[in-house]
Amino acid sequence: MDRPVSNQPSPPTATTILVVDDEPSIVKLCRALLQPEGFTILEADGSSEALKICAKHEGSIDVLLTDLVLPPPGFQLASGSNEFPHVHGHELAMRAATLRTGLRIILMSGNPDKELASHGIKRGTLPFVQKPFEKSALTQLIRDVLQSPPPTLKVRQGNAANDIDWFG
Repeated sequence: MDRPVSNQPSPPTATTILVVDDEPSIVKLCRALLQPEGFTILEADGSSEALKICAKHEGSIDVLLTDLVLPPPGFQLASGSNEFPHVHGHELAMRAATLRTGLRIILMSGNPDKELASHGIKRGTLPFVQKPFEKSALTQLIRDVLQSPPPTLKVRQGNAANDIDWFG
């Protein structure tokens, strides 16, 4: 027996954003600004926790919103035996993009020119928001990023973050 076709649009799926910052106040602020806009928020206080979430979260993760500077709680080298190392935000973005196909990336920092240059990142290669930010600027950037195709990456020589070319 055929079922009648509904003219009702299917309900939109919730957009999930993984927010990563070593400052708990920034993570809480992002949750407070973005949840009322209908976004589902996952929180991580560093890159190691964020990588674990990317690897183990069963639902979708649409956007990674990460601080560029993520100091590790203790010195730890990234190695083959350490699946979830403490790395800075740009390397986190690169690793997360390899774990989650279609993941969109937004970097944030309080000192963008210095931080982008120190990590060898050209301004404009990835979406970026400067802290402190306004709710309207952050939500508009997220909506713009969601309308764009996810970035792809190409590893040039190693797997260090500075050996990555991002293409949007």
